[in-house]
Amino acid sequence: MMDQEKIKEGVRLILEGIGEDINREGLVETPDRIARMYEEIAGGMYEDAAKHLEKRFHVDSGEMVLEKDITFYSMCEHHMLPFYGKAHVAYVPNDSVVGLSKIARTVNVFARRLQLQEQLTAQIADAFMDNLAPQGVMVMIEAEHLCMTMRGVKKPGSKTVTVVTRGVFDDNEQLQNRFYRMLER
Repeated sequence: MMDQEKIKEGVRLILEGIGEDINREGLVETPDRIARMYEEIAGGMYEDAAKHLEKRFHVDSGEMVLEKDITFYSMCEHHMLPFYGKAHVAYVPNDSVVGLSKIARTVNVFARRLQLQEQLTAQIADAFMDNLAPQGVMVMIEAEHLCMTMRGVKKPGSKTVTVVTRGVFDDNEQLQNRFYRMLER
């Protein structure tokens, strides 16, 4: 698990490195607060997405299931700044589906890690393929990255969009277009 003392010491070093007084009233408890925060925002590192995809329900239909506008928050592994947005996950079941909350929980497992958006999108898709074995899955993520908005190029409001397809979605433009039309509703 996480080493709280190392996190606290790292925060103290950063504060000293930028010229702050680590004994100043407002900063005395900051290392502890940040260590606790990292347990929450990086806790997905110690969680297995497969557990959320275990409980299934039989279905006779093989129609697309889409959960859209799943809000997520993650941390860019390059700058350790947040990126956040919406994930849209669709899959075509073989003979079983998962509870709708499990789709959002699967997104959160991977979002609660130091991440790249491209990697996050693929990890979600692969978790569904590996654990639910659907006919196919399509994942789209739209996110704003604070490393782009508050530093560097400073372009607030810009969004990055990533899309991953697996299985029947790979070469089926009609199925992909249906996914995009469903997002517009």
